[in-house]
Amino acid sequence: MSAKTGAAKKLSLEKVLDLNEATALQTKLMALKGSDVTIDASAVERVGALCVQVLMSAAKTWEEEKKNFTIENVSDAMSKTMQLIGVNYDHLLAKESRK
Repeated sequence: MSAKTGAAKKLSLEKVLDLNEATALQTKLMALKGSDVTIDASAVERVGALCVQVLMSAAKTWEEEKKNFTIENVSDAMSKTMQLIGVNYDHLLAKESRK
């Protein structure tokens, strides 16, 4: 991703990222389009595949626009779900969150 050019905007994810939250998540992300973004995933207790898809699509969009898209403070529940469905998101993690 690109070098930091200012403070990234922050988006805190909801506790439950299910089908009902997917549209709201997409709307929130599109409102931040054009800015560097840091996603705080610390509160996530449950995440569905559709919200994962929204996040991965957003990450690709930000990459194409040469903007930073970083996920930090990933909860255990989100990490386990990502592993279970086979999504590698290590390249999106904040440096201090990488294993």
